[in-house]
Amino acid sequence: MALIGGLQKVTLVDYPGKIACTIFLSGCNFRCPFCYSKELVLPESIKNHPQISEPEIFSFLEQRKDLLEGVVLCGGEPTINFDLPDLCGKIKNLGFYLKLDTNGSNPEMLEKLIDEKLIDYIAMDIKAPLTQEKYDYFTGVSLPIEKIKKSIDLIKKSGIDYEFRSTIVPELHTREDIIQMAKDIAPANRYFLQQFRNDKETIDLILNSINPNYPDGFLESLEKEISLLFKSFKIR
Repeated sequence: MALIGGLQKVTLVDYPGKIACTIFLSGCNFRCPFCYSKELVLPESIKNHPQISEPEIFSFLEQRKDLLEGVVLCGGEPTINFDLPDLCGKIKNLGFYLKLDTNGSNPEMLEKLIDEKLIDYIAMDIKAPLTQEKYDYFTGVSLPIEKIKKSIDLIKKSGIDYEFRSTIVPELHTREDIIQMAKDIAPANRYFLQQFRNDKETIDLILNSINPNYPDGFLESLEKEISLLFKSFKIR
């Protein structure tokens, strides 16, 4: 049974076009230095973080069936849970639309969820340009880059609504990195760049002391170069 590390009871922004809640699953197979969800990623932090039982979650969902349209499953990394299809099925059976947030590291699980029609929207994080060296550096682990590429391909061909997104960090992502990430996944429906924030403690503590903002004009110049590659592109 998946460990549930948090519940946001209502969100108007995490599921496009839907009033939703967000369920945070504990555990992750990446160690991205700029991650600020240590309580959902690091084993020692997960152990000391309050958990929510599955019966509590479903009691909440039962009571909100007439108020909420969708549920967002994020983490951590949801697809590392072998029983994720069962959890998704239970949520879908209550009549909710279901959005999955994933790092794309488990294309086999992703394919199963798509084939069994258990998800309605996918958001995949793109951490770095799609080379083995870059992805190892930006995720803090070594995972075959072909898995990431396969997930991107699956999502684009799935027929399910989707988006790709990248958190960009001034001390880590260069202009060339960001442009290459966009080219690596293009063409695609949606791509969003998310500015790094360090108002919570990051896995690499050094990043808590950096200026999280790129220089004036940097993001605007990126937008001009990247936006034509996608049906929709935004910096948020």
